[in-house]
Amino acid sequence: MDDDRSVHVLDGQAQHVRVFDSTGEYMETLGRRGEGPGEFRSAEAIAVLPDGRLVVRDSRNQRIAVFGPGPGDTEQWRYNAGNYGSDSPLYTDSQGRTFVVTRDLSRDGFALHIIIMGPDGTHIDTLPEPSSPFERPMLTAATSDEGGSGSRSAPAPFSPRFQWTITPSGNFLTSLPSEYRIDLARDDGVLRIERTTDPAPIHDDERAFRRESVVRTMRNADPNWSWTGPPIPEHKPFFRGLLAGRDGRIWVRPVTEGSPIENENHDPENPVSTPVVWREPLRYDVFEPEGTYLGVVIPPDGFSPYPNPVFNGNHVWAVTRDELGMERVVRYRIVVGDEKQ
Repeated sequence: MDDDRSVHVLDGQAQHVRVFDSTGEYMETLGRRGEGPGEFRSAEAIAVLPDGRLVVRDSRNQRIAVFGPGPGDTEQWRYNAGNYGSDSPLYTDSQGRTFVVTRDLSRDGFALHIIIMGPDGTHIDTLPEPSSPFERPMLTAATSDEGGSGSRSAPAPFSPRFQWTITPSGNFLTSLPSEYRIDLARDDGVLRIERTTDPAPIHDDERAFRRESVVRTMRNADPNWSWTGPPIPEHKPFFRGLLAGRDGRIWVRPVTEGSPIENENHDPENPVSTPVVWREPLRYDVFEPEGTYLGVVIPPDGFSPYPNPVFNGNHVWAVTRDELGMERVVRYRIVVGDEKQ
């Protein structure tokens, strides 16, 4: 979304961006498949610069495609992606900088770094991806087939995962949700935001459900696999999502208490299909940019946290799907108390 509240929608299948005005009226389509100016091979993420230009990360063309500010204006900002695709967001800040998450080709494995580009596409800096010394506990199983041997791994159920994002001011927001503690890096130091609350419990049936799911997955690789640890914890991590609104507010998606519901798509002939699934109510804790806690926002039915919603003041833009799977962008208004929506 831009400052005029025009909405830009990346269609990954069609490989173009559709633009709608603030009332939802279609305006134009930007880009198409190809390798020329303004064309995409693998458009993955989009963002808007303060002057209204649209930037699109196109990893297979190893460039950022830029549209605007005038009609038909296009640019290409090159970067070395090593043919690496990513589902990470594309970030921009109030200074007109663009933050590109991509693979660090100078290191082994899948280490990521962040390339920072100026308003004209100039390479300003390269930073390592924010990280934590905490190592997420993993479960592994040996695999073997005609092609040789290998391994399959999966994180231990309910283990915390390091979270980070970039705010509109261009600062990092980071947390390891084993505690309700968030660090906001600022020019004058680090602002620590903490909230006193209890983590969501893990019910015995939910623990057994997740354990059985992991065992099935690992035994697909190794029929003789057995659980040797680590143990499933007594409670869940405090949250699983950390987002920054366009206005700088901090949106935290807490992990909530789960409950079993009937699986409408259960297939008794499918060994990985289960008659019940566990669902957690969707919530967001909201903080002002300086850390003041504002309260909890409860989204209505049909609201999806994927892809990441866009938050701006008292409005939220999010993707919904109808009973046929048709996707729509819906604008929601946040209301307080018993006020009608």
